[in-house]
Amino acid sequence: MKIEKMKIENFTKGFTMIELLIVIAVLGILAVAVLSAINPIEQINRSRDTGTRSDAEQLIGAIDRYYATNGYYPWQTGATDTDNTGTAWQAVSDSWVAPADDTVVLTELSSEGRAEIKESFVTRITGSDYNSLFVYNGGDQGDSTYVCFAPQSANFTTEAADRCDAALPGDYPASACDNLDDCGNGGNCICLP
Repeated sequence: MKIEKMKIENFTKGFTMIELLIVIAVLGILAVAVLSAINPIEQINRSRDTGTRSDAEQLIGAIDRYYATNGYYPWQTGATDTDNTGTAWQAVSDSWVAPADDTVVLTELSSEGRAEIKESFVTRITGSDYNSLFVYNGGDQGDSTYVCFAPQSANFTTEAADRCDAALPGDYPASACDNLDDCGNGGNCICLP
């Protein structure tokens, strides 16, 4: 019996350095394309705006509940106070009031016995790193109360501009439009309701 020696060839398994570099370059290009498509900073700003909108809804709900229970707004001294005088929130009939700057209303809404909002909510929205909420009421009987904020994302900035360009109710805050001081770079705030 004859045994033949088989010739064994060395096979190299794996990728060459050039193939690896090509794969890494393609993955890098795809990663850049995906990141530019989803824009993570815009997504973060949009989520912050959504959170601020939710807080504005909570605040306006608390103000409405307070009014339904007491027959007057938290910045008024009583049911006969129709011109909004005599409180630290007197300016609410003419201009913006930031709860972070004047906590009279927040204190009234969160006081024991009323508890329309929780202390943790007050602490959060009055924090130094929070996007300020502005409360506006025209001061006349039947005027709507608005809670507004400066949008941070491009999507919300566009929404604010569209609202300011549209035909708005007569008591919509004029300060919500073309206000670079309070409404950010776009100059328009988002106001609820």
